Amino acid sequence: MRPVAALLPSWAWVTGLTVGATAAVVALAIQADHAPRPAAAVTRPAASAPASPHASASPKTPAAPALPDASGEGRRIVYSLAGKRVWLVDATGKPVRTFTVWPGTVNPQPGRYSITLRTQSLKGSDGVEIEHVMYFTKASGVNVAFSNALDGASPPPANGQKLGGIRLHKEDGAALWSFGDQGTRVAVVN
Repeated sequence: MRPVAALLPSWAWVTGLTVGATAAVVALAIQADHAPRPAAAVTRPAASAPASPHASASPKTPAAPALPDASGEGRRIVYSLAGKRVWLVDATGKPVRTFTVWPGTVNPQPGRYSITLRTQSLKGSDGVEIEHVMYFTKASGVNVAFSNALDGASPPPANGQKLGGIRLHKEDGAALWSFGDQGTRVAVVN
């Protein structure tokens, strides 16, 4: 008697193996998605704060300030001058991420803008190598843009220079770069 495998055409074998492999990959993906997260990722000091003031926070990490009321509607980047903070807001108006920033010496006026130019990396006007540069306006003849230092360092003192760079922590710069394309709205509030 011939084995069952010899009775099946070759395409049936390939199909069977493909279905089996796909099922195994899906099962592993589901397991990975429900696996416990490493403790280091939870306890690591983060540059970003949770977007929601209701998010659970450890005693050492205060809840992030709420999104300013007069910051517009829909998908946008919100920059608070007084709070030195940025919120990334989705299309439903919900903040998905917020973080603190180091403003330059020249601030934009409160108002509505949009990202006009994105540059992957360059040397900033202060001489620091920067990346994730996203320009959105000019103030006092100086370009105003979000960026982060390539090495992740905080900006040095301005020494009287007119600087429009709004510096972010490295991971926040990457998140902003992923969130905002040319044309993404930017709301600057007091």
